Amino acid sequence: MAGTASIRLNFPGKLIGRKLEKQNGDILHVASCSSGKTPSLSDQRRLSLVSASAQIDVGISGTVNGKEVNGKHVAEEAVQVGKLGNENAADAALVTSLHGRFVESKFVYRQIFVIRSYEIGPDKTATMETLMNFLQETALNHVTSSGIGGNGFGTTREMSIRKLIWVVTRIQLQVQRYSSWGDVIEVDTWVDAAGKNGMRRDWVIRDHHTKEIITKATSTWVIMNRETRKLCKIPEEVRQEVVPFYLNRSSISTEQTDSEKIDKLTDDTAERIRSGLAPRWNDMDANQHVNNVKYIGWILESVPIKVLEDCNMTSMTLEYRRECRQSNLLESLTSPTARVIGDSNNNSINRKPDLQYTHMLRLQGDKKEVVRARTEWNLKP
Repeated sequence: MAGTASIRLNFPGKLIGRKLEKQNGDILHVASCSSGKTPSLSDQRRLSLVSASAQIDVGISGTVNGKEVNGKHVAEEAVQVGKLGNENAADAALVTSLHGRFVESKFVYRQIFVIRSYEIGPDKTATMETLMNFLQETALNHVTSSGIGGNGFGTTREMSIRKLIWVVTRIQLQVQRYSSWGDVIEVDTWVDAAGKNGMRRDWVIRDHHTKEIITKATSTWVIMNRETRKLCKIPEEVRQEVVPFYLNRSSISTEQTDSEKIDKLTDDTAERIRSGLAPRWNDMDANQHVNNVKYIGWILESVPIKVLEDCNMTSMTLEYRRECRQSNLLESLTSPTARVIGDSNNNSINRKPDLQYTHMLRLQGDKKEVVRARTEWNLKP
C-alpha cells in the first residue's frame, strides 16, 4: 500500500478511526479518531496484520462502497466486514488477510504467517519445527488453491482416483536468522520436475516488512500407493496436472545445495544414543504415518544440550528412508562430523559452520533406518 489508503467500514455505534497511514513498511497507525480515542492495541495489531496481506488494503473511515477503493481491489470477504461489529470486523478481516495467494501468475504461491508464542523456543525465536510446519502448510495450500486438489492432503484429483500420495524423500533448509515472537513472515513456494519420476518443491521465507530472505528450502518428492505403501512412477494423467505449474527456479544455488551422501551411524560410530522415543497418536499425519516435522524433535534429543543452548542451527538436511508408525519405538543417534571455527561476527549464510553433526533415527527393535540427517550450527552472537 502506498501513501494513505482506506476502505469504508460500516460499524455500529461510534466511528473508531478516520484513516490509517503507512509507516515502517506495511504497518499502519491511526491518524485520527472521531471518538477522540485511539483503538486498543489489540485492534491496531489486527489492522497491522491485515495490511500485511496484498489481498486487501485496509483503513477505517466509514462504509463499504463497492469492491474498488482508491483504484485497488478489495477481497470479497472484506466487503462483508462492514456488516459485522467492531471486534468481529477486525477478526474477519484478519482471517481474510492470512489466506495465501498466487504471485508471479500461477507459478508461485505466497502465504503470510505470524510467529506465535507457542511456536518459539527457549531463546524466544521460531524453532526449526515451526519453520517446517510453515513450509508444509504453504505447500498443502498451494495444491488446494491451484484448482487441481483431490480429496487428500496435497494430492491431485488424478492421484486421489488412483489412491496415490506424495512422500518426501529429501529436504534441506538453510536458515539465515530465526524470526521472533510477533514477527510477520511470508512464505513463497513453487514446484518443478525432479528427474523422470519425482517433483522438486522449493520455498523462500522472507521478513514481510523488509523483504529480507531469512530461510531457503528445497525438497524432493515421489509418489506412493496409499494402500500398498509402495513407490510408483508418476502416471501420465498426474503429470499433465502438475506440469503447467512447473517453474524452473531453485531457491538454493547449486554451490549451496547439500548433495553429499549422509553417512550411516552405528552403535560404534555414534557418540550419543537416545532410546525409547515413542510416537503418539497426535504425531500421525493424515496418511497414517508419523508427520515429517516430528522427526526433527527426536533428532535433537541426542544433540548435546550445550550445543542447543549456545548455537543456532543454520542448516538441516533430512533423508527419509522408511515410514514410522505409532507402534514403533525409535532411537536417536548423533555424532560430530566436523568442527570449523569461523568468524563469529560474520552472519552471512555463506559462513562456514562452527559445528557439524550427523544424525540417524532408527527403529529400536530391528535397527532399520527411518531418517538420516546432517546439521550445521553457528555459535550465537
